[in-house]
Amino acid sequence: MEQERGTWPDLRYETWRETAATLQLWTQVIGKVRLGLAPWVNHSWQVPLYVTARGLTTSPMPFAGEVLELEFDFLHHRLLARTSRAEERGFALEPQTVADFYSRVGALLRELGVRVAINERPVELAQAIPFSEDRTHRSYDADAARRFWRVLLKTDTVFTHFRSAFLGKVSPVHFFWGSFDLAVTRFSGRRAPQHPGGIPGLSDAVTREAYSHEVSSAGFWPGNDAAPRAAFYSYAYPQPAGFSGHAVTPGASYDKGLGEFILPYDTVREAPDPEATLLDFLTRTYAAAADAGHWDRAALECALGAPGKVRPVAQGSASESRK
Repeated sequence: MEQERGTWPDLRYETWRETAATLQLWTQVIGKVRLGLAPWVNHSWQVPLYVTARGLTTSPMPFAGEVLELEFDFLHHRLLARTSRAEERGFALEPQTVADFYSRVGALLRELGVRVAINERPVELAQAIPFSEDRTHRSYDADAARRFWRVLLKTDTVFTHFRSAFLGKVSPVHFFWGSFDLAVTRFSGRRAPQHPGGIPGLSDAVTREAYSHEVSSAGFWPGNDAAPRAAFYSYAYPQPAGFSGHAVTPGASYDKGLGEFILPYDTVREAPDPEATLLDFLTRTYAAAADAGHWDRAALECALGAPGKVRPVAQGSASESRK
């Protein structure tokens, strides 16, 4: 672990395939607790998890006049539950079926007096086995889970820096447990045409609410059986004419099947300056979306933020201030 500090870990999909599949389902169980407790926020922003110094957290969720927080600790390999009543419970993250994990989470919540309704069917998966019936997925490689978290941690830092250079509406950097990816999204400020829906395992109503406005979105995804490689991605919705033809970071390319720019994770990991390479990819692919989509870039963008440095505010004209 000491040698890992400051580095981007090896995360070849084939080395942790079964753990990735199991962990995605475990995060869905915890994510659905948040879905059941937190009030709806635009674009489903009430449901993601967030990267922490130890793993992934729900952040505080309201219940019975108090708050609850659930966290995957990938350093000590435990699921932790904490409340504002000074209660703390948990259990080990170890090889166990999704059914057993789901049962243990339920018992944990009951101990804390948390009542929440959960739809047991996983989302955004082709083969959705209800949590309480899933005895197929049971793998947990602690080292692989920790390496995955380290990738999320490094990515979150770059995404957060990239996020700071935008004055318009921009999402938090958050982990969507349905699609199992870390993402950040910028908005042009304009309404988008209604999304056609049709995403497997996801309600069209949820999809259409998520894409109600024009976006340039980027993220990190660890891969699956259909596309077994970790990668960074960037797309625009709606995709403007000319978007795919823009020049982007060396090593990245436009995938026609996905409709996204893709930068393999290993290209970043093996680069002389991984953070700069990733930031370049984020910046160039956003510019492709903004230029092709005719966004008002002068009004939406600013310099990258710096710690402890107040962002200067340009003085507008008297007529502008009265608008």
